[in-house]
Amino acid sequence: MNDPPDGIDRLAERIEALERCVHALKPRVDALEHPLAARWPKPKQDAETAADPASATARFVVDSGSLFPVLGTALLGIAGAYVLRAAEEASFLPRLPVASAGIVYAFLWLVLAARTRGGPRIMSTIYACTSALILAPMLWELTLRFKVLSPAMSASAVAAYALAGVGLARKRAAAPVLRVALIAAAGLAFVLAIASHAMMPFLVVLLLFTGVCEFVPALDRMIDIRAVVALAADAAIWMLIFTYFSPQNAREDFPGLSRAVLLAPGLAMFVMFAAAITIRTVLRARKITAFETVQTIIAFLLAAVSVADFGPPYGTTMLGVLCLILSAACYAVVFTIFERATERRNAVVFAAWGAALFLGGSFLCMPLLSAVAALGAGAIAASVAGRWKNRPAFEFYGLVFLLAAAAASGFPGFAASALIGSPSGGPALGVWLIVLCGVLCYAAANSREHEPRGLQTIHLLLAALAVVGVAALLVRGWFGLVASQVTTGPHHLALIRTLTLCAMALALVFSGARSHRVELTRLGYAALAFVAVKLVFEDLQHGHLAYIAASIFLVALTLIAAPRMARAKQKA
Repeated sequence: MNDPPDGIDRLAERIEALERCVHALKPRVDALEHPLAARWPKPKQDAETAADPASATARFVVDSGSLFPVLGTALLGIAGAYVLRAAEEASFLPRLPVASAGIVYAFLWLVLAARTRGGPRIMSTIYACTSALILAPMLWELTLRFKVLSPAMSASAVAAYALAGVGLARKRAAAPVLRVALIAAAGLAFVLAIASHAMMPFLVVLLLFTGVCEFVPALDRMIDIRAVVALAADAAIWMLIFTYFSPQNAREDFPGLSRAVLLAPGLAMFVMFAAAITIRTVLRARKITAFETVQTIIAFLLAAVSVADFGPPYGTTMLGVLCLILSAACYAVVFTIFERATERRNAVVFAAWGAALFLGGSFLCMPLLSAVAALGAGAIAASVAGRWKNRPAFEFYGLVFLLAAAAASGFPGFAASALIGSPSGGPALGVWLIVLCGVLCYAAANSREHEPRGLQTIHLLLAALAVVGVAALLVRGWFGLVASQVTTGPHHLALIRTLTLCAMALALVFSGARSHRVELTRLGYAALAFVAVKLVFEDLQHGHLAYIAASIFLVALTLIAAPRMARAKQKA
């Protein structure tokens, strides 16, 4: 029997109502059976809906529909700025009140950006950029074209704008407002400093921004803002140094500044970053970043160049003393505070800074011989510390100190004249110091078998410097002794060198095999190769047969004895 159509429709409606009730009761049952199920994330859409091009197009239309009004509002704000600019050009209106109204207008857009809630997430950024686009051209024309605002007044307006952005962002937690305000203000201050030729007001503002970024909590973690502000400040200080160190006729349009004023920005920049790095790494035990490492070096270089260019006559000596004090402070922190820390980056960076400061300070504030002695002592101390603390980096710093001292003492010239040239005069005191320090540094080095390639290179260079120094002193001493008895000629010098190098080669091979220091063995065989080449290009060229025969005899015995000594000692 067939049911009437209206009865079927009523039955379908009841089934649909029952389904709706079941769907409504299902979440409640889940919440009762699983109390945490009510807070479980619900899928926003299934895969078919997500992959549907029509739904993606619909979302784009919705987003565009909510973004376009924001852009339109921003364009209305820029149009209002053009109205104010037209009022500034009008001759019947006072320009200062109109200029003040324009600056206030830009500030109001910044406030609107900070107070924006709801709508697209980019709305605050768009309104903040609108504020910056209103303020920057207005201050440019008011300062450079209309001359309504002095550079000091413009710098004050830029500072107030940035500080207002910081205050609004901290109150409202609006990061886009903070970024736009500080970055735009830093760029505007730098451009106005260059264009207006009145650099000091804007430099003060840039230093203020740098201090805010480095010392205000939460701001010191925003690397992008800190990097842009620091870069603007660095560039402005460098332009100040470059401009005022140039001849007087090249900077006639710039105001005259005293030495103290010219010194202040570079020194303030370095003091600021030194204090900030000390607080973060030493007191708060935070890991130093790559930006902080590089920026601190740049700040120190700016301060050093400022002192060298504009400081008093004794400024270089004062800078050297400061370098030594800072070097001692860096090493004190490395061996006390960072010694117990699990993070090693801070110790590595501070140790590298300490080495560079010690190297520069020694040459800046000491006489040459004193600097050589200080660097030699520093090399010995670094080698001992590297072995004691098991830190290869300190052995590398010891090698750097020793090489710098050797270059300053005249050691390369003395060694070259003794081994391949014509000896002239005895060794200077600096040469003796370098040879002694080289021997002590290598003796203190923790050389062992199967060590990393970098350590092998360091130990090889230390041993080579000590060996070359000892060989040069022996050649010079024996040649002076022979010259005191007979009239010497080139063949005497050639035989003395051959005898010395053969003896050094045998000693190096024997000691390398005995102490298991592979770098000594390598140097022994390198000495053998050198004396073989020398035999051809020096001994055979002078034509004195007896001395040539003696040289060949010595080289032959050395070539036979050296491998046997090495094998016999290794077997033993």
